[in-house]
Formats: sequence, structure tokens, C-alpha cells
Amino acid sequence: MADIVALGELLIDFVPTVSGVTLIEAPAFKKAPGGAPANVAAGLAKLGVSSAFLGKVGDDAFGWFLKATLDEVGVNTEGLVFSKDARTALAFVSLRADGEREFMFYRHPSADMLYTPEEVNFNLIQNAHIFHLGSISLISEPSRSATRAALAAARQHGVIVSYDPNLRVALWPDPQAAKSGMLSIWQEADLIKVSEEELFFLTGYADVDQAVKTLWHDQLRLLVVTFGRHGCRYFTPHFKGQVGGFTVQAVDTTGAGDGFVAGLLMGLLKNPQAWQTEDALRQVCRLANAVGALTTTQRGAIPALPTRAQVDAFIKSAAAQSD
Repeated sequence: MADIVALGELLIDFVPTVSGVTLIEAPAFKKAPGGAPANVAAGLAKLGVSSAFLGKVGDDAFGWFLKATLDEVGVNTEGLVFSKDARTALAFVSLRADGEREFMFYRHPSADMLYTPEEVNFNLIQNAHIFHLGSISLISEPSRSATRAALAAARQHGVIVSYDPNLRVALWPDPQAAKSGMLSIWQEADLIKVSEEELFFLTGYADVDQAVKTLWHDQLRLLVVTFGRHGCRYFTPHFKGQVGGFTVQAVDTTGAGDGFVAGLLMGLLKNPQAWQTEDALRQVCRLANAVGALTTTQRGAIPALPTRAQVDAFIKSAAAQSD
């Protein structure tokens, strides 16, 4: 069994071999395993946390490559199923010179979209401490029903629900559908990580406090808003605050948010009551910031996610430099 189970998409990211170019300008691409929930599961495993992934890939070379990648880093893949009806999803991702990411997806449909409730490994969910998911699996059927069934099982068995909406407007029919879909399970989450961009998209408020107030619900234990290299802000029923980020030489920001979530969930797994004690929560957020920062120093998502030893050494080095 795994302490943390993530459900959602697992795909191949093709990232340019050089930085600061558009997809049109990219001379060549490097194959990299990705998919936000899978990145979180891999990030946790590399940090030494017992994790599992639930989802669907194609019964093709890329699908088996992805399984091997998760197996190699220590993710439990009992809940990964293979489709003979659709290919593994592909995404071409570039970091332009202006710092913005550009995406082009190939999923018409892809195997992850065909994930059914009957294929969900409920045993893994009900024995976990934390169940993590995103919004991409809510876009279409049958993956939407599979996601909702898994979420219901987590709630029924008292498993903490972690949610990262992970905005990808291009995958939804239109922006309003994206907003509605992302908010459709918002009230059922105990922990939510959202970027500043996503918060503005969901509320229309540029003021973070006002936006958080609009989206807060009584079941929430913790809502964390990320600001990239500037760190994060945290909100609980008892207090709120900010933790600064780390300065690194960023190569590729793909997966940085997922690395942050992995660090956050690891910290909360080790100290489940951290959301009630501000000093403890600040330590967890600092750890999450470090994982996210280190993830940007290499290309791709899963290959760039750091180990616990790398994170500890990075934090120690940063502390020494600030003394």
C-alpha cells in the first residue's frame, strides 16, 4: 500500500533541446515523462515517500516507457491500466524567451481520457493517508466519472483530499467550461495548491486575499498560492502568511508546481497537524519551495524532480549563504 495516491494524466512531454524558443523555432525536442498527478507521485517517491499512481496510458511504446519510468523511481503502478483503443497522450512544451510556457497537446482522444470507474484501484485509495488529483481528468467522460468515483471513495474512507486545479485552458471546450470544471470539486478538497494565475482565472480578483476569501470553504484545512520564484502564501482557518522562494538558474519550469506539491504533501504527511501551527507550516512551505525551485534546474518534469538528499543539501546551502 502507499501513503499518498495520485490520480490523473500520465503523458510524454516533448521539450525543446534549447531554452527560450517557441515551438515553431525549436530545432529538436527531448522526450520527457510527465503529467501533473504523475509528476507529484514521482516527486514523492524520489523524496522517499511511499506513493502510487492511478490512471491510463496507451498499450504502446510510450505507455510502457512511462510505466518503466514510474517503476524506476519507486512509484507503485498497480493502478496503472493500458488502453488498446487510444494512444498515450503527448504534449509539446516550450519556455519562450518572455518566460511564458507554450503547449500543444495530442489527445483526440488519448488513453487517459478513456479511464473508467471500473478501472480505478479503490483498494489503494482507501488505504492511503492522502489522495491527490488535478482537474484534467474532469474534462470529459469516462475519466470524469472515474475521477469522481475515486474522490468519493477517498471521502468515504476519511482520506485527506489534495487538489491542484492545474489550469490548461486549451484542453477544455472554452474558458468558462475550464472554470466550472476546475471548481466542480473545489468544495471536496481538504488541501488546495493554486498558482497566482489560476487564482485570478477562477475569481477575477487580482487581490490574493480577496480571491482566497471568495474561494474559501469550511472544509479547507490549507490553501497555498504559489508565485514561482517568489515563493508562496498560505491560508488556514487560523492564520495566513508568506514564505519566500529560492533563487536558482532556471532551465525549464515544467513540473515546478508539481514538485512544490510533492514537497508540500511530504511535509504534511510527516506532520499532519502542521496546518494548525504556523512555525511548522512555514517549514513545510519552505521545503515545498525548495523542491519546486530545484525542479526548474533541469529539462523535463520527472527527470528533474530532486531527491530528499538534494533538497536537504540545497536548503542547508541556502541557509549558510544567508547567514
